[in-house]
Amino acid sequence: QVQLVESGGGLVQAGGSLRLSCAASGRTSSSYTMGWFRQAPGKEREFVAGISWSGFSTSYADSVKGRFTISRDNAKNTVYLEMNSLKPEDTAVYYCAADQTTSIRRHSIATMTREYDYWGQGTQVTISS
Repeated sequence: QVQLVESGGGLVQAGGSLRLSCAASGRTSSSYTMGWFRQAPGKEREFVAGISWSGFSTSYADSVKGRFTISRDNAKNTVYLEMNSLKPEDTAVYYCAADQTTSIRRHSIATMTREYDYWGQGTQVTISS
């Protein structure tokens, strides 16, 4: 089993920045593809960004591309999401997730919620206008 714990959420004014962290513990592996998802009130959980085990490949939702950056430090079992130029529509609970098999099998980063195997509890990000 793998445990994921997000941190770094908070209240930020529009245009500001925030860095989220996701610490992994338990039976972790640097071979896992890691992803960030978010869920706003009344909406489905959606893909935000993903990063391969090597860190070489990344994928972003169109809504955050150019503003958010995902990275990982395998030595620390941690993945990050740097969020810049934040907008009110970025307000959501942000979840860290790990995909053990799908991304590797496809040779591409998975973007669907059902394709990820482990999830964190989420951290609230609120952007004020």
